[in-house]
Amino acid sequence: MSTSELDQLCINTIRFLAVDAVQKANSGHPGMPMGAATMAYTLWTRHLKHNPRNPKWPDRDRFILSGGHGSMLLYALLHLTGYDVSLDEIKRFRQWGSITPGHPEYGLTPGVEVTTGPLGQGFANGVGMAIAERFLAERFNTPRHLMVDHYIYAIVTDGDLEEGVASEAASYAGTQRLGKLIYLYDDNGISIEGDTDTTFNEDVGARFRAYGWQVIGPIDGNDVEAIDEAIWEARRDLDHPSLIICRTIIGYGSPNKANTGSAHGEPLGKDEVRLTKENLGWPLEPEFYIPDEALQVFRQAIDRGMAWEAEWQGRLKSFQSDSVEKAVEFERMLSGDLPDGWVLALPVFDPAEGGIATRAASGKVLNSLFELLPDLVGGSADLAPSTNTWIKASGRFGWDAGGHNLQFGVREHAMGAMALGMAHHGGVIPYTATFLVFSDYMRPPIRLAALSHQRVIFIFTHDSIGLGEDGPTHQPVEQLAALRAIPGLWVIRPADANETAEAWRQALMHRDGPTALVLSRQKLPILDRKRLAPASELAKGAYVLLDTTGKPDLILIGTGSEVHLALGAADALAQEGIKARVVSMPCWELFEMQSQAYRDSVLPPDVPARLAIEAGVTLGWHKYVGEHGGILGLDRFGASAPGDVVFRELGFSVENVVSRAKALLDK
Repeated sequence: MSTSELDQLCINTIRFLAVDAVQKANSGHPGMPMGAATMAYTLWTRHLKHNPRNPKWPDRDRFILSGGHGSMLLYALLHLTGYDVSLDEIKRFRQWGSITPGHPEYGLTPGVEVTTGPLGQGFANGVGMAIAERFLAERFNTPRHLMVDHYIYAIVTDGDLEEGVASEAASYAGTQRLGKLIYLYDDNGISIEGDTDTTFNEDVGARFRAYGWQVIGPIDGNDVEAIDEAIWEARRDLDHPSLIICRTIIGYGSPNKANTGSAHGEPLGKDEVRLTKENLGWPLEPEFYIPDEALQVFRQAIDRGMAWEAEWQGRLKSFQSDSVEKAVEFERMLSGDLPDGWVLALPVFDPAEGGIATRAASGKVLNSLFELLPDLVGGSADLAPSTNTWIKASGRFGWDAGGHNLQFGVREHAMGAMALGMAHHGGVIPYTATFLVFSDYMRPPIRLAALSHQRVIFIFTHDSIGLGEDGPTHQPVEQLAALRAIPGLWVIRPADANETAEAWRQALMHRDGPTALVLSRQKLPILDRKRLAPASELAKGAYVLLDTTGKPDLILIGTGSEVHLALGAADALAQEGIKARVVSMPCWELFEMQSQAYRDSVLPPDVPARLAIEAGVTLGWHKYVGEHGGILGLDRFGASAPGDVVFRELGFSVENVVSRAKALLDK
């Protein structure tokens, strides 16, 4: 068998594993795997540096299937090259309990680098991975020890490139000259609705050249040698990210469905499967047929991967010998562990300092932590002066050697997705920052960070109507409720500077998911902890901040700036002989993790008079106030005026809290 014949045998093996799996599931997307199989085969057998026996080897190349609907392409490659993805799991594609779900999920399937499916997200995740690769290379590589040296590859689709998040990320990647980024564009001109001529007829190559990318092609996406040479050409240019445009045919080989929208997202059907196998000279039986000659080619990945990793381990040993402290830090950062004594860097704020906005307190915490945590890499969507997220002891990533400060530009969506890619890559703890109202622009990557259990710290400032004059377009109302609705995301809205420091501590220790830190624009008093419970109680999500002697008459529950209203109201009520307990509830998610006994101790079931106070929509608060409680919230948009005026006019005053509380007691 000639080399070209063996290549085609391997490529068709990929195709028909996908075809048979989709047909057996009676669900899925066969067209992309059939059309992109040649690209994937060439990349995986001739270029991709990986070790199927250790999917987490740090210096592996990363591969992202950004068009996650074509997941069977990836599962076929993983099985064939020797990852722990059995043929039985291929046969259980899209079934309950399988590790081969409809779209790739990080942490479920060995070898899957990121969760993809929402189009454009994988594209932007890859840019984040390239950021992390460069950052770690600049920090740890030496002339004698090349510890970080790998590429980030992806197969991207028409749909990916239509999404705005991909445009944002592509612009950033070109500006940063991320030359380790190589994307193969599956240019088949077909989407679910059919030909893309009516929706996507731009000159993609010209667009990416304008972004600062090296553009190669168009080339024949079924020509192994052309694809191989194009990847080599891309690898030689380390000054620009590369887009290789590969002209392909969706549903390649299908006599009646190739190059049609129906090939995109539905099984071929039994008759068309038979015709396709006959057309490409493939045995009709058995299903899921893998020729021995093809498997031998794919399984060479195991020996190659083990040799690559062994060579790297040798370099690591030399690095450990020559640069002991640097090597220890390298391994710690790759592990994701925090250094010993890092909590000692957390500042303690004195009430005598006067008021400080929690966004400003967060900035002080970030800069203090950086002294012991060089893992912190991040920035803002062109709002660093407002979000207080500039690390003063470091420079700009991409422009100053070893810079930790990422200037994302006005690209909230890509910022979130790139930060998620950084977390997936490992070795860094990424953070992002923008105004809370713009969390709407970032929701998809926040959701995926939670779904993927990745430690990303999302900083949101200007957290309420208290931001004032910018008005309702910039005043968040529904965003807190929307963020709290995301499973696995910790949403922490601290009441003062010391709660902010504790919020950072919780976010850094939350390795199993992302955290949103929600911070004020306006100054807030630093609470006197000699009189009140310590800020460390934030770790429980909600705690009794101020209590009375004996059973309270009612409970006032607040978050963020509204905690201060609750304290003021409690003092006023005390003068009238009414005993009010004040509960600070900065994080619902942490509170729900506590025992029922603890939750009942904070919110005793036998005290039905409860008033929640938060300058946002009331959605969700009924769970904590019960049927006899009340909510002072904001089920409307804000207004343009000084922040204190907006608060007062919309009912957020001590006087109104007192009035609402007394009304509850009168029921």
